[in-house]
Amino acid sequence: MGMRVAFYKVDGGRLCAWRAQLRKRRPFEGTTMTSVASGRNLPHDLAQFVVESTLGLPHGFWGLLAAGATFESVRRRRTHPGRQVIRTHHAALIATEHLVNGHLAAWRASAPTPVSRALDAMLARWQVLPVGTELLVEWPVRPQAELASRAKRSARVPELR
Repeated sequence: MGMRVAFYKVDGGRLCAWRAQLRKRRPFEGTTMTSVASGRNLPHDLAQFVVESTLGLPHGFWGLLAAGATFESVRRRRTHPGRQVIRTHHAALIATEHLVNGHLAAWRASAPTPVSRALDAMLARWQVLPVGTELLVEWPVRPQAELASRAKRSARVPELR
């Protein structure tokens, strides 16, 4: 197991929250965000997870969290090693955010992107998820060679037409 994440609806389904657990560590809570999934919309952190994991992007929010990063937005004690993970990969983290946002914008506009099927499938799962239950996902543990290959293929942001 790499990192298991449970997304769930709160406040009658109006909000989304998540809880993650790294192997052999205590679970920790993430931020609570708007859950409205009308049309082609997913809660931000869930959509981010789908894009990063589908494209094998190791230095985005979820990849760094799985590597031990301690972000201010996560309800987890900040540590020196956790802050160092963020400092070391800061440029890649920012680049990944831009890449993810490009894929999400393309998907929401119904433009083709390599993550369209994965986002469509997750949206379908999220929309039928009852309040009080969890949508479980696992951050994949991938060999370095596969990560490098996926990163090259996904480096282009899809164009909106």
